[in-house]
Amino acid sequence: MQNIQAKKSSDYKRPAWPDTTNLKERENLIIEYAPLVKLLANRMAMRIPPSVSVDDLASAGIMGLLDAIDRFDPSRKVKFKTYAEFRIRGAMLDELRSLDWVPRSTRKKIHQMEKAIIATEGRLNRPADDSEIAKEMGVDLDTYYDILNTAKGIDLFSLDGYIKNDKDNSDSKRTFKNLIQADGNPGEQVMTFEVRQVIVEVIKTLSKKEQMVISLYYYDELTLKEIGEVMELTESRISQIHTKTIIKLRAKLRLYHEM
Repeated sequence: MQNIQAKKSSDYKRPAWPDTTNLKERENLIIEYAPLVKLLANRMAMRIPPSVSVDDLASAGIMGLLDAIDRFDPSRKVKFKTYAEFRIRGAMLDELRSLDWVPRSTRKKIHQMEKAIIATEGRLNRPADDSEIAKEMGVDLDTYYDILNTAKGIDLFSLDGYIKNDKDNSDSKRTFKNLIQADGNPGEQVMTFEVRQVIVEVIKTLSKKEQMVISLYYYDELTLKEIGEVMELTESRISQIHTKTIIKLRAKLRLYHEM
């Protein structure tokens, strides 16, 4: 019986990682994961202006895939697909940054909203609603919602974009994602644990509705339309809640970085 079990377990060994110096095996990997690149490009294109070409995103994604193939370490307990998604998406984000598709005026309004959220919630000691944030910004609700609609897609840079230095708006060359990725350095691992704890605490400060949107979107991977059906709200309203929540998270994580 033990021999049979041993034989069965040996039948399910993970396939050896291909020799990526072999051009044929490398080509096979590219062909196998090319549909993943297309899928990620189409998903990202749904959240950005139509002026950005899906083909450009896909081309950048292919470069990310090649980078993943070159850098993947099969000795680590991580699936290649998971690692490849990270590299592909990162390459697409780099392409978007090079295009600078978010207008400076929109970035300025988002920064104003971040400051208004921090000021309002700090004063009230609870999650601020839309009317309270709009009042702090000195705009009416319609204008406030227009800003949220214009900021659609900012979530793409929620943790991937460089943390801005408020003194001169320059890039600090460190990202929030850098801070939550552990490596072998014990000091960095301590920092990683600390930042993850901060993220957990920040999420706890969100309203129940905001927490639900984040949970359904990022953990259950529902679309905004599907979340709207669950919460009995329009897709447009869910999009606004999602954007506002991401702006809140950015603002509060920036506060941590500046401490």
